[in-house]
Amino acid sequence: MMKEEVNGSRSCAVQGGCPSDYIAISIAILAFFLLLSRLLFPFLIHKIPRTNGSGFWIPVIQVFGSFNLLLSIVMSINFLKFEKSHWWQSCYVWAVWIEGPLGFGLLLSCRIAQAFQLHHIFVKRQLPPIRSYFFLPLILLPWVAGAAFVHVKRPLNDRCHMGTHWIVPVVCLHTIYVAALVGFTWAIRHIEFRFNELKDLWQGILVSSLSIGIWFAAYISNETRDDIWWLQVASRILLLITASVLVLFFFSISSSQPLLSQISLRKREPLEFQTMGQALGIPDSGLLLQIDSVPVIDPNEPLDKLLLNKRFRQSFMAFADSCLAGESVHFYNEVHEHDKIPVDDPVRRIYMARHIIEKYIVAGASMEVNISYRTRQEILTTTNLAHPDLFNNALNELMQLMKTNLVKDYWSSMFFIKFKEANMRFNGHEQESMAGWNFSPRLSSVRGADDPFHQEHVLKGFGCDNRDLDTQ
Repeated sequence: MMKEEVNGSRSCAVQGGCPSDYIAISIAILAFFLLLSRLLFPFLIHKIPRTNGSGFWIPVIQVFGSFNLLLSIVMSINFLKFEKSHWWQSCYVWAVWIEGPLGFGLLLSCRIAQAFQLHHIFVKRQLPPIRSYFFLPLILLPWVAGAAFVHVKRPLNDRCHMGTHWIVPVVCLHTIYVAALVGFTWAIRHIEFRFNELKDLWQGILVSSLSIGIWFAAYISNETRDDIWWLQVASRILLLITASVLVLFFFSISSSQPLLSQISLRKREPLEFQTMGQALGIPDSGLLLQIDSVPVIDPNEPLDKLLLNKRFRQSFMAFADSCLAGESVHFYNEVHEHDKIPVDDPVRRIYMARHIIEKYIVAGASMEVNISYRTRQEILTTTNLAHPDLFNNALNELMQLMKTNLVKDYWSSMFFIKFKEANMRFNGHEQESMAGWNFSPRLSSVRGADDPFHQEHVLKGFGCDNRDLDTQ
């Protein structure tokens, strides 16, 4: 009986399907679902609007690479008991291409792309000269070349094992990518980041280096000792579990926060912010206070002077949103916040500038503003993201549009009437709440709704004419 159990263990060590194999596969499945929930949680729970840039697609590609890595390990080193009788079950499909360029290589390339962007944004103070969808394939080229070379030489046996003389080149290829990540991280070590990007990168390097060390120990044992059945089983289990831990922590320790403009989505952050201005600690950013003055508004005053008052600006913003033309006023509001940051604080100015560019300037942005192509390109190709006049030309163009298309209708709207009523109540020392005001439910690209009164409102029948407006 004992001899039959030993023979059975040796058989599953070669053919796959040991009970411990299924336990390792279950751990890998759990890790992947935790990883997937980590990606979707901000968008499903916090209702963060999806961006069209690298801040969204790089984490998605990381999840794709993680899935490829885990699945390729399961398929290539006999976790499941099946015969490799089809071309898509080939060792070269799973162990070379999907596990290499499309798995581990893609994971490290995504992290390198993030560090590359941080280096350009905060050190060179300009947007990266090459878009991520060009940069990622470029980084992957050495890995693709290595996979093609292995495929041509065909050193793998029927168990997807290669000779010991191949181990050194494989280790060198992994090491080159880790070294590139370390190089970019070292280049930004002097930047005083606001949201722990540098700390996250170093932690990511530490976790990935430890995981790779354990991974290669298991890999070498699995590749070189075909004759020891228990070592085969133990090494492949260690390989899959280590890869599961690697992909989960590698994604969770994320350096993409400034690229996504998502602040305080992690449990370790003690505070939650409604706007980027609040997250950056800009004075008087965020909610209106009852002590904020309600001025006597003169329609003959220039619009740029009127918008300096926060209460008028929020009333005018609500009206513009009801006309589906609020992007210009929201842009003015955030540029106004941006201008409060001292010129000698370039890091915070770059954070805010990057946020504004992602939200309003880039093509396809969630609140893309209507500015000229020349002005848009001046901003996107700037050599100094901390420049105090970065958004001046765009602001002048949008101010002219607001004067032409919105101002006259505002003076005859219910929004202005409610603003005057609030003015009278304030001046009469009643200081009643502004619950009767209706504000746009537009989502901020930072966190939640951009509601200056920290209330939830729903627009009902709002328009740009003089029709009666339903109040909540």
